Amino acid sequence: MKNSDSRVLEVRVISAEDLSVNRRQPLKKNAFVVIKSEAQKIEAATTVDKDGGSYPSWDEKFSVDMPMHSRYLTAEVRCRGGAGGDRLIGSAKIPVTDFLGGLVPENYLHFLSYRLWDYNGERNGIINLSVRVVKGSPAAKVGFNAGGASCSSTQPWAGVPVADKVSSGGTVTGIPVW
Repeated sequence: MKNSDSRVLEVRVISAEDLSVNRRQPLKKNAFVVIKSEAQKIEAATTVDKDGGSYPSWDEKFSVDMPMHSRYLTAEVRCRGGAGGDRLIGSAKIPVTDFLGGLVPENYLHFLSYRLWDYNGERNGIINLSVRVVKGSPAAKVGFNAGGASCSSTQPWAGVPVADKVSSGGTVTGIPVW
């Protein structure tokens, strides 16, 4: 459920590439992806790809409610196991600055690929996905930028003189706060 302290993202998990188990043998089957938003217990998971091996594909879309203060999304590729449970194959933290803010138009669809890292911090494949801020979500309306570098305001930015500093300009720019 969407509230004013969050934004709605449309995340499509497309595929993964070059996945392996223990960095030695290619993944054979049963891969799936879990998408998590930072600081939330809510997760979205794809179905299990039983035949894709180390190059699985899902092409599944999720609507993710992401808090405004969040800095990243997490995508985890896992393998459905037997009695031992699910095994983490690799994960990627996706910074919100990769798909929010700046000069990107509202409702823009970003196609993104990220390196996956296993539990030992070793490279283990790539995940391909797309992300879109849903039109009408608070982030889309105000031009939110998680890094704070830009905003869609017509108010001028004010500078504050730097104490004991004489340099070219000697001014620190501030970030508008509403």
